[in-house]
Amino acid sequence: MKLLSFFLITLLLFQFCSTKRVKPSVDANFKTEQMPSQESWNSTVTFSDSGKIKAILWAGHLTKFDEKRETFMDENIKVDFFDSQQIKTTTLTSKKGRVDESTNNLFAIDSVVVFNDSVTIKTDEMMWRNKDRKIISDKFVTVTSPKEKIEGYGFESDQSLKNYVIYNITYVTRPDSIR
Repeated sequence: MKLLSFFLITLLLFQFCSTKRVKPSVDANFKTEQMPSQESWNSTVTFSDSGKIKAILWAGHLTKFDEKRETFMDENIKVDFFDSQQIKTTTLTSKKGRVDESTNNLFAIDSVVVFNDSVTIKTDEMMWRNKDRKIISDKFVTVTSPKEKIEGYGFESDQSLKNYVIYNITYVTRPDSIR
């Protein structure tokens, strides 16, 4: 009886099998280079050289594209920069950004704020150049320190914000001039 039941069930299963092969449809408009090779959420990336930390980046969402050699970031970007003694000197925040993997340059985009203990810089776009650890921008910037507030177009600084230049100054004020 068990053998007959097994035989009937097996026969029923084979009845639903088919030799016809079904091919899935393929979207011809789909481009693989538009797909990231890696994607990550709540990520931490450490930039180092010879075992010494240069910067630590946090991002809510990362998408890495191997063919373009770029990583795009969004959702709460934060970067801490470190000096040669591996002491945190500066913090950068922005809404979006990208890293050029051929140079390891970081491009911060939208609501960029860079600050240390005494200086705060605000702008729309800024780049951290990896090879010389410089922070640069050609956009409108506002630099606020205990001594002054300066606005202008174009900015360059060391990553610790100790030595900075604003190229096209449009506004300067000092705390003692407001009184």
